[in-house]
Amino acid sequence: MKKASLSLISKLNRQRFRGISPLLSRDYISVNSPSSSSPSPLHSRDHRIQFCAKTPGLVYPCRNLGTLVEKPNQLPSRQRKLKEKSDLEEAFESAKTSEEMLRAFKDMEACFDERELGLASLKIGLKLDQEGEDPEKALSFADKALKALDQDGKPSILVAMALQLMGSVNYSLKRFNDSLGYLNRANKLLGRLEEERVASVEDIRPVMHAVQLELGNVKTAMGRREEALGNLKKALEIKEITLEKDCKELGVAYRDLAEAYASVLNFKEALPFGLKALEIHRKELGNNSVEVAHDRRILGVIYTGMEEHEKALEQNELSQKILKNWGLSSELLRSEIDAANMQIALGKYDEAINTLKGIVQQTDKDSENRALVFISMGKALCNQERFADSKRCLEIACGILDKKETVSPIEVAEAYSEISMQYETMNEFEIAISLLKRSLALLEKQPQEQHSEGSVSARIGWLLLLKGEVPQAIPYLESAAEILKESFGSKHFGVGYIYNNLGAAYLELDRPQSAAQMFAVAKDIMDVSLGPHHVDSIETCQNLSKAYSAMGSYPLAIEFQRRVVDAWEGHGASAEDELREAQHILEELKTKARGTSTNQFPTKALPLPQHSLASRNSHPNVSFNQNSAGSMR
Repeated sequence: MKKASLSLISKLNRQRFRGISPLLSRDYISVNSPSSSSPSPLHSRDHRIQFCAKTPGLVYPCRNLGTLVEKPNQLPSRQRKLKEKSDLEEAFESAKTSEEMLRAFKDMEACFDERELGLASLKIGLKLDQEGEDPEKALSFADKALKALDQDGKPSILVAMALQLMGSVNYSLKRFNDSLGYLNRANKLLGRLEEERVASVEDIRPVMHAVQLELGNVKTAMGRREEALGNLKKALEIKEITLEKDCKELGVAYRDLAEAYASVLNFKEALPFGLKALEIHRKELGNNSVEVAHDRRILGVIYTGMEEHEKALEQNELSQKILKNWGLSSELLRSEIDAANMQIALGKYDEAINTLKGIVQQTDKDSENRALVFISMGKALCNQERFADSKRCLEIACGILDKKETVSPIEVAEAYSEISMQYETMNEFEIAISLLKRSLALLEKQPQEQHSEGSVSARIGWLLLLKGEVPQAIPYLESAAEILKESFGSKHFGVGYIYNNLGAAYLELDRPQSAAQMFAVAKDIMDVSLGPHHVDSIETCQNLSKAYSAMGSYPLAIEFQRRVVDAWEGHGASAEDELREAQHILEELKTKARGTSTNQFPTKALPLPQHSLASRNSHPNVSFNQNSAGSMR
């Protein structure tokens, strides 16, 4: 709705940096079709919703912006006032820029009341939001529109649009809680419209799409990525109904959802959507299209996450060919760095180093790309155990990144985290922790990076455990668990790893009851997310047995140790050593149990903790997981 009528063309191929999709209210567009016979848009009682002219994407229901003017003989003064209003409306409708719209609106304020100006306020708000240059002014018009259109409290499409605009503008202002509130109201209102059949499904569907996609954006920005996936899937389902089966825009929507799943490390769910995007774009645009290159890029990320590095490298190479053909040098450079990292993952260190030597010549002296090249070079050299050379490369990268913290805080934070992993590999834990703390300081100021903040906090806690600084580790691990439950959901495997490490920390502090509770939470999560026979699930069950043993609760310790034995037996010959050790521990527990009265010890498993970890303040043979640090990146 950029001019006279209200229509929404979905242009979802435009992305924010590392975002899922654009702000939907910014995709309103208008069809400038004023005519002398068209009635006035600003004091109409006709609230019927119509679809505007067909567009290549989703169409937004537009109101017949007519004013039902009474035709009986009018007094000349009455006719003059109507003529004046009509001229003002025509001037407003013909305005092409926001400045022209604002001038026309100012003239209209003298002749129209607040209610009559509601639709014009909505149109200006949408235009300003689309331009994105003055969100405060956009908010003021959105607020005027909502107050005017919602005076009678009756549900309508226009009120839903105003609520969605309020959500969009507040998102732009980083007022995420406010944005979420307005969007939830819009979502509830649209459900009511559909249930009460106040408007047709065809009218509701485009607005619902806008709201669902916006909800996904806001929740992603708040770090609630797992929850955002539900809204993004609903938005895609609407597009599948509305758009042609194999259109380019639908392909982009599939790719966006694939990227959203990849961001929460659910690569198995991401893969079908990525493949569907590639299928559509190859069919509609040909093998040499930029969209196909982007599809292959995300497939490379997904295959890397699934540790299918050969497939990842294949997708990368095909993407590079397309980027070269189109002369997209910046994207090509990043793709070449990705390829080097894939070669490193495949153990092709010399090949990766040669690739990186060629890339570094193409980078500017103090550019972020140059820093990324040296990080990858350091990683390859570290894997070759050429630690002195690796450290020199990493120091060069840090020198560049230090100057970029204020310009690109998120990218720098990610780079610091990556560099810290190389120092960790070289057992330089102090440097690794120092870099992670710098990363954390940057991420804490970025609400949309809450998931990364949790991951970094988990890694700091894990490294402090390795150093034996257990009391210092616990607050980082507790914080990580709370943050990542919010971001990924309470049953994400990475959250389970953190609880397992917390259990190890409490056991080290001779707090076996707290340890048993943490191990129990970890086991519950891992059994759901990984399955009870996964190696990490078995090790967590083993830890739970040890915690109960430390409490002297041998019946429970024996019960969980038997589960460990049963699970290792299921692995067959590949786990003979683990099975033998588990059986030996089981026999030791039985011996201890025979010599101890169990009346004073628990004979039932402790209840899982019900309160936030923040409200509570490893033995050598207790297993704790590095995965809590690495699994969430």
